Amino acid sequence: MADEFSWSRFAAARPDLAEAGQGLLYQFGIGLAFLSTVRADGGPRLHPMCPLVTGGHLVAHLIPSAKRDDLDRDGRYAMHSFPSDGNEDAFYLTGHAARVTETGLASAAAAQFLAERDIAAEPPGFADGVFFEFTLRRCLLTRTDGHGDWKPRHTVWAS
Repeated sequence: MADEFSWSRFAAARPDLAEAGQGLLYQFGIGLAFLSTVRADGGPRLHPMCPLVTGGHLVAHLIPSAKRDDLDRDGRYAMHSFPSDGNEDAFYLTGHAARVTETGLASAAAAQFLAERDIAAEPPGFADGVFFEFTLRRCLLTRTDGHGDWKPRHTVWAS
């Protein structure tokens, strides 16, 4: 979509938010987030997933699943970082997702996915998955001073 940003374009426009967001997505060593998609009946579907920030793109490897079917049918998504241990900091983003068609990006993402998990070769069934790229339309960064902070600081960005 013309009004949506790749991760690299987002990072160029708002390096502070991109750095903080990537830090929250990768706070446990690998990318972890909740992905919300739109079911065929219009309702929400929410699942954990593993985003990758690679080569200026935000991507994820999705095995055959309902969430993958949702994205193929209706690419709208919302993504939210996993909860932090010591505070209520959060990173939330929305936009559209589409299958990666560039083989170079898919290969680089697959290599990074395996390297982040210290896996030497593709596990069985990995080839059944496909990579999706997530473009950004909006994001929200929340910073807090611990659990129960009554004055969270929110920063909103929109393309």
